Amino acid sequence: MKKQPGREKNKKRGNPYFLIIVVAAAAALLYFFPENREKTLKASYDFFIELILILPGVLVLTGLFSAWVKNETVVKYLGHASGLTGVALSFFLGMIPTGPLYVAFPIAASLLKKGARISNIIIFLSSWACIKLPQELVEMRFMGIKFMVLRLGFTIILVYLMGLFIEKTAGYHKARRSDDK
Repeated sequence: MKKQPGREKNKKRGNPYFLIIVVAAAAALLYFFPENREKTLKASYDFFIELILILPGVLVLTGLFSAWVKNETVVKYLGHASGLTGVALSFFLGMIPTGPLYVAFPIAASLLKKGARISNIIIFLSSWACIKLPQELVEMRFMGIKFMVLRLGFTIILVYLMGLFIEKTAGYHKARRSDDK
């Protein structure tokens, strides 16, 4: 049987039943807990509006990044041979932005397609979530410098180890899938 070009792409879309199950579960929860219905719907509406306002700009910036930054540049600074420079750059790129984490996912996907190492992507996403510079300043003000430095140190170490672990695990599963074919 001849492979059709669009078939592989359609396989990656996921299971449509998952969306149906999530919507049904949400409807059931709203039905059984009517006291939380208004608050939940308001929060969902607010989040949806935030997404509508932020996501188009993020997608445009991600598209520009994909067009302007060459694959060789990403491979050089964030690829497998980048070493500690790639790790440091991943931490730095994740620390700078102040937006919500979902903004980082299209950027991370673009970096991954251009040849960035999986561990550097994990470090980038985790830094975006846990090590934002403005967050650190607020933490220092309210929790003290000692707490901030300790938490930051542990976070950096654990994020680095997590990145390596996930990369190794992803490589293992990728190798097993290619062996099965």
